[in-house]
Amino acid sequence: MQLFIQLTLSGLTNGAVYALVALGLVLIFKSTDVINFAQGEFLLVGAYVAFMTIGQWGLPWPIGVVITLLIGVAIAVAVERFILRRMIGEPIISVIMVTIGLSSIMHAVILGIWGPDPQSFPSFLPSSPLNIFGATVGADRLWALIVAIVLLGAFTVFFQRSGVGIALRAVADDQQAAMSMGIPIRRIFAVAWSIAAITAGIAGIIAANILGVSGDVANLGLRVFPVVILGGLDSLPGAIVGGIIIGLLEQYAGAYTPPVLGLSSVIPFVALIVILMVRPYGLFGQRRIERV
Repeated sequence: MQLFIQLTLSGLTNGAVYALVALGLVLIFKSTDVINFAQGEFLLVGAYVAFMTIGQWGLPWPIGVVITLLIGVAIAVAVERFILRRMIGEPIISVIMVTIGLSSIMHAVILGIWGPDPQSFPSFLPSSPLNIFGATVGADRLWALIVAIVLLGAFTVFFQRSGVGIALRAVADDQQAAMSMGIPIRRIFAVAWSIAAITAGIAGIIAANILGVSGDVANLGLRVFPVVILGGLDSLPGAIVGGIIIGLLEQYAGAYTPPVLGLSSVIPFVALIVILMVRPYGLFGQRRIERV
């Protein structure tokens, strides 16, 4: 029972981080119809810039986090304005290849600046072990879980209640209709990319605080794709539920199956295949029927 509790808390923490990254991925897709394969590299930006500002420059962590998020937003807006906006109307495979190329370039630039060696992140979350129902769990994981849940709730309310959030939903449903209503489409695209950069940056900081700073942080971006497929590529609630499910499955598979099988890293993609076979549009995704 103690192991189960420990695995559950760890899985919820990982799942909340996945959900944050997936939230940005879904938001970009809903508003711009672009699948951003460079989302994992925005995590890397968050991890390394926070390491630079807090660890190398010695800035207080609130200032370091703000600078990190501002840099992430600047990069995201530049990518949307000068690269992806020029791809409007091009075949979808071309846009996908551009984001894949962007991912490789960002990864190479970041590791070229800071080097490939893992770095120790200046932890600002309490890390003392806590005893919860007999299970020992690091306080940093609980704080990371709380931060992720609060942020997910805040972004969900923003998307449903704020004027900008409603505009994002309108653009996601029908760009032409939104444009006819006077909604500035290009500005909304920039907002969507900015929010995606913020969520990825925060997730990168949380991941670096727990796992350390290295190029492996970007691998979390790859694990997010089973999350968004499971929850539904166009569903924000699905991103949250999918993140929790995948996070728990990884932990349970890693502990309750033989380590030689390596199922903890495989199980997200097994879940992806199963959900595509049973429900191709995800648990919460909209079923689209095109008539020709």
